Amino acid sequence: MYRKLLTITLSAILTLLAGMAMAQKQTPPEGGQPRDFKLPAKQEFELDNGLSAVMVPYGDVPKVVVSMVVQVGNVHETEKQNGLADIVGNLMQEGTATRNARQLAEEVARLGGSVYVSVGPNETWISGSALSEFGPQLIEIMSDLLKNPAFPDAEMTRIKNDFKRQNNLLRQQPGATAQSKFRGALYPNHPYGRDFPTDEMIDGFTREQVQQFYEQQFGADRTTVYVAGKFDQGAMKEAVTNQLSDWRKGAAPQITVAKPVTKSDMIVMDRPGAPQSTIVFGLPVVDPSHPDYMALRVTNSLLGGSFGSRITRNIREDKGYTYSPSSSLSARYRVGDWAQVADVTTEHTGNSLREILYEINRLATEAPAPEELEGIKNYEAGLFVLRNSSPWGIVSQLNFLKLHDLPDSFLENQVQNIHAITPQQVQQTAQKYMRPKNMTLVVVGDKKTIDPQLKKFQAELKKNPL
Repeated sequence: MYRKLLTITLSAILTLLAGMAMAQKQTPPEGGQPRDFKLPAKQEFELDNGLSAVMVPYGDVPKVVVSMVVQVGNVHETEKQNGLADIVGNLMQEGTATRNARQLAEEVARLGGSVYVSVGPNETWISGSALSEFGPQLIEIMSDLLKNPAFPDAEMTRIKNDFKRQNNLLRQQPGATAQSKFRGALYPNHPYGRDFPTDEMIDGFTREQVQQFYEQQFGADRTTVYVAGKFDQGAMKEAVTNQLSDWRKGAAPQITVAKPVTKSDMIVMDRPGAPQSTIVFGLPVVDPSHPDYMALRVTNSLLGGSFGSRITRNIREDKGYTYSPSSSLSARYRVGDWAQVADVTTEHTGNSLREILYEINRLATEAPAPEELEGIKNYEAGLFVLRNSSPWGIVSQLNFLKLHDLPDSFLENQVQNIHAITPQQVQQTAQKYMRPKNMTLVVVGDKKTIDPQLKKFQAELKKNPL
């Protein structure tokens, strides 16, 4: 009886496995084409002090998200203020003139949400969420945080120590170090290219400097308030007007446009005994306002910017030199840059660079097959649609338009513009922008082992036709 049951069980398993094998051999159904994105109807208004607001009803979930985005970031620091914007943002979360940090957290929690402050290269974001019926109360709390930060001196030491730890951890990560050196090479005379702030610089910041930076840089004229989700438009507009119309106008929006450097350069940072080398290989390219930008995005995705990209298949799937290579197109204010990044085994540092160079040359000399390009375009279009599938996503996309001074059509026509890219355009884009002889190469690794490989690669790069 036992043998009979065992035979039946084995037979069932074999039948199941055979069915699975047949299913794997069958061609999967073709995926649906991403639809064009339709920007939800939005209400925009501006206050007398220069503050602008954008309100977008979106979805049926009874929650509202709010972002108060101020055009103040690391680009507004002087060389001696490296990291000061981060200290200002971190201290803003420690309370206002009438609420301490604990009271802030408790009040927002009672609204069914949260509030946080984040600082980037160009902007400071005060973002929060709450249940829909509490939207006006959320606006009041966030406005208090924006207009009346206390900057408690008692928290300065803790905030500075936390920031030092974060930067020291980044210095220990080869990827972060390589990216910092890469940006420094491309943007040597701009805040985009600054290295991590030193402990001594962070220790030297005072509360007076924090307050002064806030007074000089923050104001209504640099601020946009975004409201998205399910909310009462009349009540939210009234709340924004009542809470922020009395805020000072402040300085006008201003970001110094960087002048990136394009040059063939190699920077090697020694990491003795490292089993891997971290590679960053790239150059300046155009920003999102340029007519070539969409073709450049698709080209990046095909070359190295997606899991199905050529460089990923080559040095990950075929050669096994690395686990997670990727390329990226960074959109900064009025400028941009492209870079291929990979953590590769030390003994194959030179081989990895050689294969990256091979794939760049191949794309520049031979247009991709329509079928390959179609898959990449579907991926890019689908990714774009996913980014717009939540209120936070809508806010992020709208702010992207604002920062880069782009029309709504940049979003609304994006799917069709992606699908309009031809194989010939991709080839021409690679020829025009992916020029290895003009690329900056940063490598963090065991110098003793990789130096001979890099010298050989440099010699090959000099003979490269592009």
